[in-house]
Amino acid sequence: MVKSSGLKARRAVARGTVAVLAAALVAAGTSAASAADAPSRTAAQAPVHAQPSGVSKFGATGLTANDAQVNALYGVDGTGELWGYPPNGNGGLDSRIDSGSGWKSSRFITQADQDADGSADGLWDVTDGQLYWTAWDGTPTLIGNGWNIYNRVLSAGNLGGAAADDLLARDSSGVLYLYLGYGTGKLTSRYKVGSGWNIYTDITGKGDLTGDGKDDIVAKDSSGVLWLYKGTGDYKAPFTSRTKIGGGWNTYNSIVSVGDIDLDGITDLVARDTTGALYLYKGTGNASAPFASRVKIGSGGWNTYRLLF
Repeated sequence: MVKSSGLKARRAVARGTVAVLAAALVAAGTSAASAADAPSRTAAQAPVHAQPSGVSKFGATGLTANDAQVNALYGVDGTGELWGYPPNGNGGLDSRIDSGSGWKSSRFITQADQDADGSADGLWDVTDGQLYWTAWDGTPTLIGNGWNIYNRVLSAGNLGGAAADDLLARDSSGVLYLYLGYGTGKLTSRYKVGSGWNIYTDITGKGDLTGDGKDDIVAKDSSGVLWLYKGTGDYKAPFTSRTKIGGGWNTYNSIVSVGDIDLDGITDLVARDTTGALYLYKGTGNASAPFASRVKIGSGGWNTYRLLF
């Protein structure tokens, strides 16, 4: 079950692949919260008006513009307000847009594309030990209980080979689990995909970094070294062995990928330093050096956000 490169191909295989996985895998046995019990959290998509240039830098690899997801970068401030920063079409971010409220108690929030159209459809969050799915402009739906066992939860794109984005979760002993997405916010039972992951202070990803059509992740260890884990498209073993791609990353207190910021069709990385400045690392599509040199896209003030996703 290998993901093909390009959103058109991903959409073409979506129906068949999801059907196979749905028949073969057991869904997490949780029921949706009733409307009366639903948390009073709101989330609206920050619209992306800027368009890609239409020029692909990676024709030699088979990649074309629009392969990577294009999403706003979101932040939650100390009061629980949600703010969105869409790409501005010039390699940076537009002014912030008020995108919701009620997120003060949420421990983890991550956006996810459920239908492989290249744009997130809503948010997964862990609040009070429970996992919820909230579609844009929708009501939070309870997906599962007992999520307080995890100290890192994120959606790093499509790691399992189907159409929808999946979810990674790391427990306190450093074991990493993969939950496959059904495209509705619901998830399969978890699969153990690694151990020893508690050496990492940051884990992120939202697309293909190496030009092979499979979604990858990066992880920063406590010494500030950044590692690349290439995706395989196999949900039972979603990553190859790690590759060192940089040092000195402890200057940053948050690294996150939301997809393509500079609209060249390749997934990028955003990093916030301890002074509150924001930097963009443009994706190259080259496995040996997946990011170009950093470009400052925010001069300060980004430490106002306790969560970036």
